[in-house]
Amino acid sequence: MSDERVRAGLVGFGAWGQHHANAIKVTEGVDLVAIAARSDASVGAAKEAYPDAEVYNDFHKLVERDDLDFVDVVVPSHLHHEVAMAVLGSGKHLLLEKPMGVSLDECDDMIRVATEKKCLFAVGHELRLSSMWGKAKSMIDEGFIGDPLYALVELSRNPYRQGADGWRYDIDRVGSWILEEPIHFFDLARWYLEASGQPESIYATANSRQKDHPELHDNFSAIMHFTGGAYAVVSQTLAAFEHHQTIKVTGTSGALWASWSGAMDRTRHPTFALRAFNGDEVVNVPIEKPTGELFELEDQISRMADAIRKDVPLHCSAADGRWSVAMCLAAEASVDSGRKVLMADYL
Repeated sequence: MSDERVRAGLVGFGAWGQHHANAIKVTEGVDLVAIAARSDASVGAAKEAYPDAEVYNDFHKLVERDDLDFVDVVVPSHLHHEVAMAVLGSGKHLLLEKPMGVSLDECDDMIRVATEKKCLFAVGHELRLSSMWGKAKSMIDEGFIGDPLYALVELSRNPYRQGADGWRYDIDRVGSWILEEPIHFFDLARWYLEASGQPESIYATANSRQKDHPELHDNFSAIMHFTGGAYAVVSQTLAAFEHHQTIKVTGTSGALWASWSGAMDRTRHPTFALRAFNGDEVVNVPIEKPTGELFELEDQISRMADAIRKDVPLHCSAADGRWSVAMCLAAEASVDSGRKVLMADYL
C-alpha cells in the first residue's frame, strides 16, 4: 500500500495524547479518523479539535472498526496491557507509548498476540529518532569513538506532571517511577553500547523528598554492566528545575558529549549541541533539524506510516520495548534490595 493514505486511530486524549493527535494530523499521508477518550471533557475537546474524526468514549468501539491501519495508544501505564491486547487481538498494527507494560508478563502477552496476528508493534521510545541523539548513535556505529566503553545518560528536571486523576503519583498505577522517564535513558544506553553485547547486571540506588511516599524516587542512579565489558550510568533527578538532558559516550579512541535544555520538556524552542572528540581535536557537530520530543513524536508517526506502507523497519520494536521494561524492573529490584541484580533473571 505504498501510495495509499494511512488511517490512524488514537486511544487517549490527555495532555500527551493531544500532542500525539497533532503529530498524526501534521504527518503527510496519514489521516486521524477515530479518537477514543475516557472523560466527557476529553471527548468534547477531541470533537472540537478534530471535527472530521469519529470520537468515542469507549475504546472498544474504536478497536472494532475495520478501516484503521494502526492504532496509537496513549493511556496511563497500568492500562497499556488491556488496550494493547484489544488492538492487537483485532489484527491492527500498534504504536504503544512507553513503558510497554508494567510487568514482563504483560510484555510477553502483547508480543505473543502481535506475533500470532502478524501485527507491527512499535514502542514509543521516540528519542531514537532524534536528529541529535540519533546522530550520536550513527557516529558510534561508524567507529568515530572506536569501541564504545562507557555511556552516561543523565537528566535534571522539575517534578513529573501528576497525570489524569493523579495516576503518575499512584504506585499501583504507575508501576514504578523508573518506568516513567529513566526508561528512555536505559533504552539509549543499551542502544549506544550494543556493540558491547547486552546488559548483564544493574546496581541502582534512589531516595525521595516525599517522606510519605519513598517509593516515588525523586533522585535515581544506576550503573549497568554489559557482557562485552562496557558499562553505562543512568541518572535522574526530579528535584531540580526546567529540563536538561546530557549524554556522554567514550570509546577506545574518542568521545561524544551531547546536551539538550528547555524551560519545559515539551518545548519547540530548546537549546542543544553535540561535541565530538576523535582523539586529536574537538569539533562541534552540526544538527540541522531541531530536536526535542515534540519533533521526535512527529517522526515516530511518520516512521510508523512508512513501516506500514514501505516495510521500513520500526524505530523501536516490541523486543526492544521489553528490554527497556526489564532493565527498569531490575533497577527497581536493586533499589529495593540494595544489591546488584542480574539481568538473566529478567530475560
